[in-house]
Amino acid sequence: MERAIDKFISHLKDERNLSPHTCENYKRDLLGLLDFLRRKGSLFLNPKRIDHGIARLYLRHLEKRRLARRSIARKIASSRSFFKYLLREGIVKTNPFELLLTPKLEKRLPNFLYPDEIKTLIESVATKNAAGIRDKAVLEVLYASGMRVSEVIKLTLADLDSAAGEVKVVGKGSKERIVLLGSHAISALRRYLSEVRPKLLKKRKNQTLFLSKFGLKLTTRSIERMIRKYAKKCSITKKITPHVIRHTFATHLLSGGADLRMVQELMGHSSLSTTQIYTHITKERLKSVYDNTHPRAKR
Repeated sequence: MERAIDKFISHLKDERNLSPHTCENYKRDLLGLLDFLRRKGSLFLNPKRIDHGIARLYLRHLEKRRLARRSIARKIASSRSFFKYLLREGIVKTNPFELLLTPKLEKRLPNFLYPDEIKTLIESVATKNAAGIRDKAVLEVLYASGMRVSEVIKLTLADLDSAAGEVKVVGKGSKERIVLLGSHAISALRRYLSEVRPKLLKKRKNQTLFLSKFGLKLTTRSIERMIRKYAKKCSITKKITPHVIRHTFATHLLSGGADLRMVQELMGHSSLSTTQIYTHITKERLKSVYDNTHPRAKR
């Protein structure tokens, strides 16, 4: 079983090009399954011995640990994918997790900022020094493009076409896409590139677009800290993360009448169903506005 897990993780990395973070999550989930099977006895360390009954016992084991429904669903999904791979490789004859019912997940609408809130956040950045000029460029790019923070920190100078207002992004699964930048983001980027980046570079050779004060690539944590700092400065009480800004990007596009498939393409979603969650947000917002403004809305 342990050898099969290692081969599966290698398959995810080398053939499906999944990110190291995603592969690590799969491995952690499957090692949890392996630990459960060890306790059942050495007989069950052979993948061929795992049947639907064992899969159900594993689900019950996870439920007894009082894990969140989302965590249980993810662990079962990891096991299902693993045995799907084993089935395809001819190692097992059935997938014991295929028909296993997992707990129904509660619908969680992503958090987002209203237009005046995101405007306040960006405008709270003072651009009187190098850090401020860079920070404003980062925030403008995050909001203008809807990129994941992991995508932003990997951007290089070659990825940016400021004349066309476009950026080439390498997203999940090493899939490339083109995202667009508005005039505010382009203006903030040009100022950063001309006034700040050469100073941060300090004669080093580094093609990364956004640099730290040490001339190195920015990290996810550093951008998260940056956003928290400016949210606190302008007294926004919502918890704001780079992903909240990504949610905000999608919500504002759809609220403005953008086509769902266009938003899917810009965000790099492999499935349209992932993008559809934002239609629920806009509906909730419409309901809220209606309830608060129509004279006969409230009972």
